[in-house]
Amino acid sequence: MSQLWGALCLVAVIEGLILFAAPGLWKRTAEQMLAMPTASLRRIGGVVLLLGVTALVLVRGAG
Repeated sequence: MSQLWGALCLVAVIEGLILFAAPGLWKRTAEQMLAMPTASLRRIGGVVLLLGVTALVLVRGAG
């Protein structure tokens, strides 16, 4: 369970770093996402989810 919390904290650090280092880029990206159809966002989210799970399985399996 502590690994899950550690992973969630790392996500917060990365998101905070992006907002801190490049707020304009983040805003432009958010505007572009608002203009995209919901179906496209779902497909992108599904692909990112599958890539993340695959990477996690590969990393956890290697350790």
